[in-house]
Amino acid sequence: MKETSVGLIELSSIAAGFAVADTMLKAGDVRLLLSRSICSGKYMVLIGGNAAGVEAAVAAGIEAANGCLIDFSVATSLHPDVFTALGRTQPAEPTGALGIIEGFNVASIIVAADAAAKSSDVTLLEIRLAMALGGKAFFTLTGDVSSVQAAVAAARRVLTEAGMLVNAIVISRPHPDVYREVV
Repeated sequence: MKETSVGLIELSSIAAGFAVADTMLKAGDVRLLLSRSICSGKYMVLIGGNAAGVEAAVAAGIEAANGCLIDFSVATSLHPDVFTALGRTQPAEPTGALGIIEGFNVASIIVAADAAAKSSDVTLLEIRLAMALGGKAFFTLTGDVSSVQAAVAAARRVLTEAGMLVNAIVISRPHPDVYREVV
């Protein structure tokens, strides 16, 4: 299955989160990317797949939320690097400048990471979602300075329009110790 889309459901109940994850996985040809409790006692379910499967799974998950739904989103036609950065177990090698983009929620950071990856020749290093972050999320990317600047600007636009921007920076020549903390 070629993953091009993600679906996200955020719930106010951990128990409901397990039931919603089960329902979503049974409702569409999707893969579980993340299912866990997050800060403030909430639960997040993130799935990936093709657009039709993700949309069907999210619709079924909304129905199964049983009054515990906080938010949901579907993002389609995502850049392949988004999936790599979401599941990063081996860090990519930093190649130059470092961009760090921080947002107030998971859904908007995924869309911002997609915009950054599509805007210029950069490599998404990692997307971190809501765990031990007070519900916030961030992603990092690398590339030459001008490409990183363009990608950070694209992500900044997405997050600003959504009212979800915390901060977005570019470090043109990061100290090697800074990169070790990122990757």
